[in-house]
Amino acid sequence: MIEQVAAAFERKDYHTAAKLLKTLLDESPDNPWVQFYLARLHEVSKKYKNAEKVYRNLLRSTTNTKILTLARQGLQRLQEIEQEARQRAIIEATTDPSNIELGVLVLEPLNNQLKTQLAPKFAQIFQIDNYTARLTLPSRGWKLYRTGQIGELKFYGTQLQQSGIPCFWAKIAAIGQIRVFQANYFFEAGANTTVICRNPANQVGSLTFKWSEVKARVVGLLPIFEQVVDVDARYQIERKTKTQDYAQFCDLHLPGRSCILRLADKSYEFQKGLEIAPQASQNTIRINWNFLLEWLDQQLPQIKVWSDFTPFAETILDHTEMLGNIQSHIHLFRRDKTNWDPAFHLYSGLVFSHLTHNRDEDN
Repeated sequence: MIEQVAAAFERKDYHTAAKLLKTLLDESPDNPWVQFYLARLHEVSKKYKNAEKVYRNLLRSTTNTKILTLARQGLQRLQEIEQEARQRAIIEATTDPSNIELGVLVLEPLNNQLKTQLAPKFAQIFQIDNYTARLTLPSRGWKLYRTGQIGELKFYGTQLQQSGIPCFWAKIAAIGQIRVFQANYFFEAGANTTVICRNPANQVGSLTFKWSEVKARVVGLLPIFEQVVDVDARYQIERKTKTQDYAQFCDLHLPGRSCILRLADKSYEFQKGLEIAPQASQNTIRINWNFLLEWLDQQLPQIKVWSDFTPFAETILDHTEMLGNIQSHIHLFRRDKTNWDPAFHLYSGLVFSHLTHNRDEDN
């Protein structure tokens, strides 16, 4: 009867093939040829997951060289079908002009048990091997996985989320629309707090807000580079660029106003406004800054502090083209531009975008 099944497939008479297979499955369900034609029936019926499962079972359970070859060919066809469907979906996802804007896809951390469990799903989505997938999934902080057209990133991100892999995506342009105010000093505090600051046009003014408007704090260290003279192994003098110091930043997010209030230890005027640091004029910048952070802790005891900037930055510093599209709003004296500055604004902007997106979904 197997010959009759093969003949039915040859003439594409799948109705007859299905009837014959039903009888064969009742009589000898473990016969490798019966299982192979069952997989073929699933394949032509577009039940691709069922077909893949049977083909893979055959690869594990039979030693028949002919069937093994046919099963591998079947899996190859399924991969090609999936790839074509994926490409069509991506093309459809990027037909809208708004979906061709530059964006980023960010993976969120997983514990080791979940990484092992979800790696095969990640591998299937991105057509990579399981080992690479497990190494790719982050276990500590966020990881920028891919840049490109936002429509394509949304397509992949949706698949990841549906598979239980936490991630999110954001447009670079949307991060650029967040207004950034540079804090000079806090003028008064209470039910309403006022800060003297500079707006994006570098004009000095004041911003009055309630602490309840602050939904996140983002802190980070930015390296300060200097040219130094060094002696190499052959006692030759050479000039090198080395990290000589770090500038400390703290962003307060006010999503209701679509703005970030940015504080920096190098530019905050500790001698003005509220007396946050006792004897501010006699303290080092580090001591004054620590007093300021402690004061913010008191004002914002329930607000999460996002502090994983450095490991995030170290994975994206070579994305020069993408970072070049980001205005950093970092005002440090530098002899040469560095990707660290836009990397910090990207990190803070992603926190802002992520929290705003979640808040919109909750509403």
